[in-house]
Amino acid sequence: MSVFALVVLLLLNTCCAVLGVKLPGVSPKSFVDGFKVLLKANKVSSTKNPLQYDYYDLPFCKKKHSHQDKARNIGETISGDTLTTSPYEVLMKRDEACVILCRKKYSRAEVDKFKEMIDNDYRVHWLLDNLPVAVRNDELGYVTRGYPVGFLATAGKRKNPWHYLFNHVRIIVRYHEDSENYEGSRIVGFEVVPFSIKHEYESSQKNFDKSLTVLNTCNQFHPAQYNPDSFQPIESENEEVIFTYDVKWEKSDLRWAQRWDIYLKGNPNDEIHLFAIINSLMVVLFLTGVVAMIMLRSLHKDISSYNEMQTLDEAYEETGWKLVHGDVFRPPPNPILLSVVSGSGNQILAMTVLTMGFALLGLGSPANRGSLLTALLLLFVCMGALAGYSSARVYKLTQGKEWKKTTIMTALFYPGVMGAVFLCINSFVAYQGSSNAIRLSSIGMLLLLWLGVSMPLVFVGSYFGFKADVITTPVRVNQIVRVIPEQIWYTNPTFSIALGGILPFGAVCIELFFIMSAMWLHQYYFVFGFLFIVLLILVITCAEIAIVMCYFQLCNEDYHWWWRSFLSSGSSGAYLFLYSVWYFYSKLSITEFMPAVLYFAYMGMVSFTFFLLTGSVGFLACLWFVRKIYGAIKVD
Repeated sequence: MSVFALVVLLLLNTCCAVLGVKLPGVSPKSFVDGFKVLLKANKVSSTKNPLQYDYYDLPFCKKKHSHQDKARNIGETISGDTLTTSPYEVLMKRDEACVILCRKKYSRAEVDKFKEMIDNDYRVHWLLDNLPVAVRNDELGYVTRGYPVGFLATAGKRKNPWHYLFNHVRIIVRYHEDSENYEGSRIVGFEVVPFSIKHEYESSQKNFDKSLTVLNTCNQFHPAQYNPDSFQPIESENEEVIFTYDVKWEKSDLRWAQRWDIYLKGNPNDEIHLFAIINSLMVVLFLTGVVAMIMLRSLHKDISSYNEMQTLDEAYEETGWKLVHGDVFRPPPNPILLSVVSGSGNQILAMTVLTMGFALLGLGSPANRGSLLTALLLLFVCMGALAGYSSARVYKLTQGKEWKKTTIMTALFYPGVMGAVFLCINSFVAYQGSSNAIRLSSIGMLLLLWLGVSMPLVFVGSYFGFKADVITTPVRVNQIVRVIPEQIWYTNPTFSIALGGILPFGAVCIELFFIMSAMWLHQYYFVFGFLFIVLLILVITCAEIAIVMCYFQLCNEDYHWWWRSFLSSGSSGAYLFLYSVWYFYSKLSITEFMPAVLYFAYMGMVSFTFFLLTGSVGFLACLWFVRKIYGAIKVD
C-alpha cells in the first residue's frame, strides 16, 4: 500500500508540473500617471439564457487591430472565457468627458440580435486590471457584475414599449496610493454607469469625424444626463447609433488586497447563509450522535447475546442479523458494475476533497480565472489511479475473474457517459454560435488527458489493486443459498432506497441554493470554508444513513446489502435533480425550450456525479460496518 501511495503521489506531482498548475497568487500592479490601462472585453451573458457570447458577437465598436489574449490555463480554455482588447482608452488618472468611440448603422439582422439580447437581459462584461466591471446598487449596498446591453421601456410620448440601447458609459475607476510602500497608483475599483442617449450633432453625416464632431447632447461642459425623451432606440434598420464614454478617476482609501470585497458581498443574504450553515451543522451533528448511541447500544446487546448462547435450544431460537452470516458476503449480482461505480465514486470524492483543499488555499479566487476548473480537471485525471485501485479491490472481494473487463470499464464508464452528454451539449451551443462551445483543439486536449493520462493511471491503480491481498471477511460463505423471509413494508427495497437519500440531501440543500445561484445567476461563490464543512457533513451523513439502513435490512434477514447500500445513499442524486426542477421554475426566468434543455442536461450531469459520490461513501461505510459486526461474533 505504501508503494502504491508513493506512485500516486509521484504521478500527481508529475501531472501538475507538466500541465502547468500554479499555486494561487495574483501580484498587485502599480501604474504611473498617464499610463494606458487596458480595458478588455470579455463576454455577454444572461441569467435567462445559459448561452453566453463573445463581446464582438454583437456589433459593438471594434478596434482595428484588436487581439485576443491566449488562455492562461485549461479551465479558461474550456469555459470559453476569452479576453479581447477593446477600443476604450483609459489613461491613469486622466478624466475624459463624452469621448466619441464610433458611429454605427445597423442592418435588420443586427437590430434583431440586439433586441434578442435585451429581451433576455444580457449583460456586458469587461475587465480592467483583472477587475470585472460592476454596476452599483446603492439601495441594497452591493454591486452586480456587468452592465445591461439595453432595456425595454415605454419612454417619452410612445405608448408601446421600445427597445433602447445603452450606448454611453461612464467609466468610474477608483485608485489607491501609498507612497511609503510602492510608487504610482493601484486600481481598487471599476464601475460603470450606463446611459441611453440619442446623440445630436451639427455636422452632416458625410463629414462625420469622431475627432472633430462636437455633440450637442453631451460634452465636457455638459455631462451625460438621464433623459427619457432622448433615449437611443434600437428598433429599425439604418438607425444611427453613436457610442460614447466618460472616464472618471476617484481616489479611495480601499487597499488593493480588499478590492474584491465588494464583489463577494454580491449576495444580500450572507447573514442568512451563515446562520443556515451553522444550524445545519448543529442539527446533523446532534442526529449523528443520537443515531450512533442507539446503534452502539443495540449492537452491543446483539453481540453479547449471540456470544453468550451455549445450549442447542438457544441456538435454534436465535434471530436477527447473525442468521445470515453464511450469506452476507455472497457476491452481489453484476459485481463488475458495482466495482466500477464504486471506484468512480471514490475518484470523484478524492477529487472533490483535494479541490476544496486547494480552494481553501486561495486557488478558487475569482482573480485566478479558470483556476478552479483547471484544478478540478487535473485532480480528476490524476485520481484515476485511485479509481482503478478501489474498483479492483472491490471486484477481487467478490471473487471476480474478469479483471481486464473491470479495469477497462472503470477507465471508460464515468468519463464516457459525461463526455457523450457534453459533446451533445457542445454541438448544440456551437450551432447557436455561443462562446460556450469548446473548440476542437480543446476537445483534443481533453481526450489527451483522458486517454493519455487518466486511463494509464487507472491501469496502474488496477494492477496494484489486483496484486494486493484480498480484503478479508470474518465469516465463510455457505454453499447453499439461504431463503430470504417475507419482508416488512418499510424494508422494501424501493422504499428504503428512496428514504435513504433524504437525510444526505437535507444536509446540503441549504448550501446547494447558494451554489446553484452562483452557477445560474452568475454570482461569486467564495465561502469554501463553509463548503468544506458541508462536504464533511455530507460524507458523515451518507455513511450514517447507509449503516442504519443496512442494519435494519440484516436484522430482517435480508443479506442483499451490496447494491442497497450504494443506492440508499446514492438516491440523494435523484433528490438533487428534483431540487433542480424546483429551482428552475421558482428562481430562474428561462422561458425558451432549448435553454431549458441545456439547463437540465447540465444538472443531470451534476446529479449523476453526486449519485456516484454519495453512493460510494455509503457502500464503503457498509462494507466496513458488516466486516466489523460479523468479526465480533462467534460463529460455529
